[in-house]
Amino acid sequence: MRKTLIAMFVVALALVFGGLAYAAQAGDNSSMLTNGASMWKHITVDKPYTQWALWPGKGEMYKGRQPHGAFLTTYVSKEAKQAIEGKEGKFPQGSIIVKENYNSDKTLAAITVMYKDKGYNPQAGDWFWVKYKPDGTASAQGKVKGCIKCHSARADNDYVFTGSMK
Repeated sequence: MRKTLIAMFVVALALVFGGLAYAAQAGDNSSMLTNGASMWKHITVDKPYTQWALWPGKGEMYKGRQPHGAFLTTYVSKEAKQAIEGKEGKFPQGSIIVKENYNSDKTLAAITVMYKDKGYNPQAGDWFWVKYKPDGTASAQGKVKGCIKCHSARADNDYVFTGSMK
């Protein structure tokens, strides 16, 4: 009986890790990126966000507002940029928006991220939210109530304040 349970456990582990390996090979990072540590690695090591395009029509250090900061710089993944420029109405699966949040003296206060993951949270546009301290430590992540509450005011624009998706 014990050998049977151990064998079942080993098979289950193989299926889980095999599925993750397959998803990584296929380029499907959806479930792996809904974690603050995985997302940080993705946007700073795997695909450094500072090499991405800025939000179309916005430059660096544009005037911001609370809770994000006095100045902002917003980067967008390839998928997000195409959706913005195409006025698609919604961001596609895999879109990432990274916002550097600066104090009035232009020191980095936080980095906030929105990641579109189909099925993650349909009640809030399927966005995964994460806020990092400047050192990369996640201070909030997941279905962050404060982010959702504020961004719900722009549910008609796929929960995004900057620019129009239509």
